Amino acid sequence: MARSRSGTRGRRGPRKPPRRDGGVGQGGVQVLDPRERGAIELPPTITVKDLAEVLDVNAADVIRELIKSGIFATINQLIDRDTASLVAGELGYEVGEVVVASSPGETPSGEEPVAEATKEVLFEQDDAALLEARAPIVTVMGHVDHGKTSLLDAIRTTSVAAGERGGITQHIGASEVVKDGRRIVFLDTPGHEAFTAMRARGARVTDIAIVVVAADDGVMPQTLEAIHHAKAAKVPIIIALNKVDKPDANPERVKNELSEAGVIVEEYGGDTPLVAVSAKARTGLNELMEMILLVADLQELKANPKRLAIGTIVEAELDKGRGPVATAIIQTGTLRVGDVIVVGGTYGKVRALENSLGQRIASSGPSSAAVILGLADVPEAGDILRVVGDEKAARTLVEARRTAASAKNGEGSGRATLEDLYRQIQAGQAKELRIILKADVSGSLGAITHALDQLSTDDVRLNVLHEAAGDITDNDILLASASDAIVVGFNTKITETARRAAETEGVDVRLYDIIYKLTDDIDAALGGLLEPEIVEVVEGRAEVRQIFKVGKSTVIAGCFVTDGRIIRGGARVWRGGKIVATDRIESLRRFRDDAREVAQNLECGIGLAGYQELQQGDIIECFSSKTVSRARAR
Repeated sequence: MARSRSGTRGRRGPRKPPRRDGGVGQGGVQVLDPRERGAIELPPTITVKDLAEVLDVNAADVIRELIKSGIFATINQLIDRDTASLVAGELGYEVGEVVVASSPGETPSGEEPVAEATKEVLFEQDDAALLEARAPIVTVMGHVDHGKTSLLDAIRTTSVAAGERGGITQHIGASEVVKDGRRIVFLDTPGHEAFTAMRARGARVTDIAIVVVAADDGVMPQTLEAIHHAKAAKVPIIIALNKVDKPDANPERVKNELSEAGVIVEEYGGDTPLVAVSAKARTGLNELMEMILLVADLQELKANPKRLAIGTIVEAELDKGRGPVATAIIQTGTLRVGDVIVVGGTYGKVRALENSLGQRIASSGPSSAAVILGLADVPEAGDILRVVGDEKAARTLVEARRTAASAKNGEGSGRATLEDLYRQIQAGQAKELRIILKADVSGSLGAITHALDQLSTDDVRLNVLHEAAGDITDNDILLASASDAIVVGFNTKITETARRAAETEGVDVRLYDIIYKLTDDIDAALGGLLEPEIVEVVEGRAEVRQIFKVGKSTVIAGCFVTDGRIIRGGARVWRGGKIVATDRIESLRRFRDDAREVAQNLECGIGLAGYQELQQGDIIECFSSKTVSRARAR
């Protein structure tokens, strides 16, 4: 969420003054240290290039700050004064005060409305006198069958049984519990996969992560993944040690396993709270909620209910009777009926709001869930909701976002790759190379991690976010996408769904079977000395539906193209999830005619050059090769 981006930076003053001794910037503009020149004045609109000249910074620095706010602008694109002010503030400059309308649609006489939606407004930037304490937003994660759902149900039931006024409200996507007169908002997700998928889209909706661990089962693979995902998001963790009432419960073993995973509980001198609970016996639940409130107090969670609302979409669907319906967590400000909102690539005017009970409400304040009606299209989970001044501003912003998204799709995903790393180092952008490491056995992990640790330089630190034995899965791709990490596999394979996710998200996946080749590639990337590489591109896959024998030894497979396209060239035969042959497609026919390629959802006949033991149900995967250029040291 926005709070986690800001940290304490908003209170510490300039983050990185471009100059300290004065000088002449681009275009002959005299530039002083930000602390010496005082507040700068900005026009109502300014191009990215001109703003960079005024601030005497590289245009890439301005674009980077805009991207942090969800704005993808080109160097010649116009941005409004409010957005330019935010960028200038992030780069250490003070900007002259700009009068902004206090409520949607209201503007001072003679002035144009300012598009609030273009600002990633941080809670700390509001007037301290307007900030009020808000409820913590909590996500529950953990290994399957360790009791996540049971724990949430027990908390809800206990709260209602306690007779607290308005104790619990169940909502699509969120639950609200009242403890000692204070609200706690539980974000209902299927697990850390959804948590990270939202984070991959830029959402920062969670304040606290509760990791549920069964006392009789201990730390399991999904427990480790949940911990790594929470740490990557820089979200405080509370361990809920569940099932402590079972005869075979062993809390001490769990604490030791957590220590081995890098989570030191407070009892062992660490800073991670651990609360023993039993969802079945309903014990320890009050202590858990008290710990949530304590951790929330330490974070000093506050928001300004009087400003224009900013929130995050947690669920959305198309209702036949009501149109697009979105569920949002409001993080700061107050959302009201009649507000014009921008959500991702769509916008609309709030026609109606509903609370957790399905009742119509006029407004929804910070740390509250609301169902929103009135959007033009269905947004995606994780999209940021912002209130803007009017529909014209909303339409302009959405069109700009769509144009930028189209341009971005044409230029690539922008995710971290080894080929781009050297260029980022030269530009002063890369400070850390994040890696998701998977290996065939746990014994290999320690050796590889140790070897990678030796490669850190003054420019880039290698950070292994997650390491585990097993195949590369969708979860690994999600974490890499959310953290701008690369995925490295040693003597392991990538699942089919993970492969597709990697292609969609633009995640760089590297597979190795020799450790020194793995370390050499990363070392070469850090030095910018990677030679051009020939890589395989999977073109498509076809399922063998029928086998035809031609002559004594030739076999033709009657196939159905399930994915991509089939072309002549390299091919692999998959059977039972394993590769049984690597060959090449020698003949490709569509009915009786030779074909250069066959598209998805069409039938074809495939003949391989050498492998003739094809069976019904086999998957033929065709691939081609291409050369990838790599950066060189200058």
